[in-house]
Amino acid sequence: MRALMPHTTGRLDRDGTGLYYEIYGRGARTILFLPTWALIHSRCWKAQIPWFAEQYRVLTFDPRGNGKSDRPDRPEGYSLDAIVGDVIALLDATDTASATLVGFSFSSAVAFAVAAGWPDRVDAVISTAAWTPIVPPYPERVAQFEADLSAPEGWAKYNRLHWKRDYPDFVQFFFSKVHSEPHSTKQQEDTLAWGLEGDGEMLAMTMDAPEGGAVQIDEDMYRRVRCPSLIMVGDADAVTPPASSLRIAELTGGELHVREGGGHGIHARYPAWFNITMRDFLARHLGTWRPAPTSRVRRQKRALYLSSPIGLGHARRDLAVTRELRNLHPDLHVDWLAQDPVTRFLEANSEEIHPASQRLANESAHIEAEAGEHDLNAFQAIRRMDEILIKNFLVFQDVLEEQHYDLVIADEAWDVDHYWHEHPNLKRSQIAWFTDFVGWVPFAENGPREAFLTADYNAEMIEHVEDHPSVRDRAIFVGGPDDIADLTFGDGLPRMRDWIPRHYEFSDYIIGTHPSEFGTRADLRAQFGYNDGRRTCIVAVGGSGVGAQLVRRILSAYPFARARIPELRMIVVTGPRLDPASFDWPAGVEARAFVPDLDRHLAACDLALVQGGLTTCMELAAAGTPFLYFPLRNHFEQNFHVATRLDRYNAGRRMIYAESDPETIAQAMLEELRTPRIARPVARDGASRAAAMLAELL
Repeated sequence: MRALMPHTTGRLDRDGTGLYYEIYGRGARTILFLPTWALIHSRCWKAQIPWFAEQYRVLTFDPRGNGKSDRPDRPEGYSLDAIVGDVIALLDATDTASATLVGFSFSSAVAFAVAAGWPDRVDAVISTAAWTPIVPPYPERVAQFEADLSAPEGWAKYNRLHWKRDYPDFVQFFFSKVHSEPHSTKQQEDTLAWGLEGDGEMLAMTMDAPEGGAVQIDEDMYRRVRCPSLIMVGDADAVTPPASSLRIAELTGGELHVREGGGHGIHARYPAWFNITMRDFLARHLGTWRPAPTSRVRRQKRALYLSSPIGLGHARRDLAVTRELRNLHPDLHVDWLAQDPVTRFLEANSEEIHPASQRLANESAHIEAEAGEHDLNAFQAIRRMDEILIKNFLVFQDVLEEQHYDLVIADEAWDVDHYWHEHPNLKRSQIAWFTDFVGWVPFAENGPREAFLTADYNAEMIEHVEDHPSVRDRAIFVGGPDDIADLTFGDGLPRMRDWIPRHYEFSDYIIGTHPSEFGTRADLRAQFGYNDGRRTCIVAVGGSGVGAQLVRRILSAYPFARARIPELRMIVVTGPRLDPASFDWPAGVEARAFVPDLDRHLAACDLALVQGGLTTCMELAAAGTPFLYFPLRNHFEQNFHVATRLDRYNAGRRMIYAESDPETIAQAMLEELRTPRIARPVARDGASRAAAMLAELL
């Protein structure tokens, strides 16, 4: 799912060649992200567009030969004159008097050519990984372009005949060089997919495009550029010599930023650094927006709490920690940066939602879009959430640059943890990091690729923590050492039970409100009307829409269960993201969209049927309520980390959705009611222990 969709799309006719373009945002100034070599299209700017579109009007278009633009069938259609003309024509067609041009690799030269030839149309130029003919290319890249090679290796694949014979092999090789930094698998996968939308014949024509037209890329052209320019380059660029960017900076008087260890695609691999550098440059030279720090009128302790939007159980435990923390620091002011449905829960509890919460891209909707029938590959879903996560991290960063907070409390805010570790200089506050699991885990049936990717992600996390231990001022594992899955982080990596205790403190489990504080079970049952002689079963599937198929399966099981348990009463809590009208309700089943005190209902009922999320399952364990849980297929956390913990607590009966037809579910319900298991006690003081750890930072 994309972090932002364009509000306008169109096609521009350029002498019979159609160019597809998109417009985002409605700011007073315009940024045009130029397409690069026709090998890929405008999605290469996905990490930039959503955040910049908040303050700017943003234009993109697909290049001749790729994406949704046309593919000219002659080399003349790919000439530099034609491509530069495309830029001017798009500015005209979109009523853009002038714009900041952002160029990557080949389109760096295009951006500077437009700035030199049409100075009144360009406010500034941003260049990254610049290609230019004024500096010789790496010799090995072009040495065998025209040779007839039977089995080329390495840069010998940069070869006209190989492009036509085995274009996918070239594309895969080339983008391994574009994103050559360690842990760049997602960027490599993205660019490979975009590159495969083209073909070798087209790519060869881009190399045969005629030279000697009106537009000439030479040193004199760069000297004619009068607008401000920002040149960014990685010093480990394996595609274009960094000397190209250095020479351009000398000729234009541009501001040069070198990313240590960066490859060719630094805007994609290091988007936080790239975007903030670009924002600050434009603010200095064009007077555009950047966060302005606010003065502190009085010395009041302030915390910014980031609560995970995936499931309301996180919100309940976060609120419990906050209340305990206020007991220790009564003057503490807490702002919440959160998303629906968490914001509804917090507002119902009189908590203050930071206005920037409205700027966050929707993570729950992305998870729903990734789900199948009771199936969610959580690891891949989070990988594919990358453009949402960078947008949300930058919103968070804006907040901290604008307002002072003594402490950030981050409940599984993966974006913040990743980008602050990657760029420790961006850290603006103390941070306490909460999580109830550590480590991505592959499924054997998903093959060696998933095992490789999860190990790569784990290795990067381990490197981050060990190389920059000061980023996390407190790392709190919500549980105890015995709750850690007895697994390895991957081939050649440590075991989780060995590594995690060296880098985390343990709060024990945190219950939003421990059931022992609810009063007697009899009083709860009387309060909710569950003491009328019926057996009350509650079905709850979390705060996202992923549980829809499970609800339908359970509704199909209800008649079979009712036949076995005549006194059965079933209440289905669909959650705030599922429409009750989308289900067929058997007679006798009650539907409720949202229950803010669901934890109390779960403590009062006779049986619960839930998905496999940890917080709800642990609330049931603490209450001693029998329950069936149905982990999502391919959801590593529910199938490994949660299952490990529930086995330790002797809580819940694990159900395999694919093997659970309605009669099987009904029989399991009957057995759990007849012979409920006795769960181990769940800690009552997890929230106060966690709050005491946080209090030391204030």
